[in-house]
Amino acid sequence: MPKTFCRAALLLLLGLPFSSALASPATDLYQSATSTVRDEYYGWATANFSLLVGEYAQKLDDACAPQGDSCDYATGRKVLGDLFTAYGDAHTNVRDPEGAERLREVMRDMAVQRTGVRTVRVEGGLLVVSVMPNSPAAWAGVRRLDLLPEVDGQAAGKRNGENAPVGPNDFIRLERKGQPFAVTLRRAGQPDQVVQLQTALLKARDEPTLTWTGVDGKTALIDYPTFLSSDAASLFLKRVQEAQSGGAESLIVDLRFNGGGSLVQCVAAASIFGPVVYGTQFKVGAYTYTGLRGKEAPYLEAVYAGPDVRVWNKPAAILVGPNTASCAEVFSFYAQRTGVKIIGEDTKGVGNSGVYFRDLPDGGVLSVTVLRAFTRDGDPLPDHITPDIAAPTDIAALTATGTDTTLQAALSVLSPAVPQQALK
Repeated sequence: MPKTFCRAALLLLLGLPFSSALASPATDLYQSATSTVRDEYYGWATANFSLLVGEYAQKLDDACAPQGDSCDYATGRKVLGDLFTAYGDAHTNVRDPEGAERLREVMRDMAVQRTGVRTVRVEGGLLVVSVMPNSPAAWAGVRRLDLLPEVDGQAAGKRNGENAPVGPNDFIRLERKGQPFAVTLRRAGQPDQVVQLQTALLKARDEPTLTWTGVDGKTALIDYPTFLSSDAASLFLKRVQEAQSGGAESLIVDLRFNGGGSLVQCVAAASIFGPVVYGTQFKVGAYTYTGLRGKEAPYLEAVYAGPDVRVWNKPAAILVGPNTASCAEVFSFYAQRTGVKIIGEDTKGVGNSGVYFRDLPDGGVLSVTVLRAFTRDGDPLPDHITPDIAAPTDIAALTATGTDTTLQAALSVLSPAVPQQALK
């Protein structure tokens, strides 16, 4: 072994802990995360994890050299991020304390300071992907799919492919202060305007919302932002029932910005289109999540109690994209098998596995893949969903003409006799 190979790497390869001489916040974090993955990981990655741990321990050693035994957590997170990227399983990753805090707030249904807006990075700004009803943002006139080129006087989103100073986490950070801040709002057909956003104590989670679209206004559009909360499926069912009561002739479920959540919730939600059997395999043992009237998960029967196994029988489509991940991919897979049309772009690619969350020494959290997913027939679920109709969301079209290209494609599929220009 070359003399330049660091002692930390050697100890890791041997499965031994760091000595106190090597200890630092960064190395503590690195050892905690890598030992947990070594013990618990059960996904589809094929790379040699032990070799990668040794390789990136050397990189951590080099990165920590200027700080010595005071090497900080941020340095450890950066190296861990690179390690897990090299490992090749996007489900296994680390979140910093801020990201972990928001995850816990959503899962525990907590109230926090919010404007009511949720955003993602896109070219030219932050795209508003949901606006909570009766929130300060809604009162200020912010709408879903508005673009925010500037936030608090700084460029937001992406510029020429590079991250601008303000991203979604920075937006949340501003909200947490509980003070008003300005955003530049861009909407098709209107000049840019500066809007002052207030905050209020609101749910950290975003709930499914129902709006109406289509030429005749009879297509129900449900924006489904997350499966994280413990009542995500029942909330979705309520929106579906509201759509049915309103006379909906077709249904569109927007999962373009849904990053996943609880397996029980997404399996239950997918059951509106028909019974679901979702098989999982762990390192030791297996478990099956069943949709309607499932013996293994009787909770789902309570959610979907009723005489008809298939809750939704009319035409339906699901909107997906690169931010559609994990449970949202599972939902889409089972819906697609019943004939529901998938519209948009290829999804993220982690739909064939599931995770546990583990606390880390820095207050952050480790997401570690612990299960592989299978169909009723024992076939592995695909890692990503390929749309039936390819229709990327064109941000330029959104801001220039107000046309949601993905939604328009779905409406064309559901109402093929209607001219496309009438569906803008």
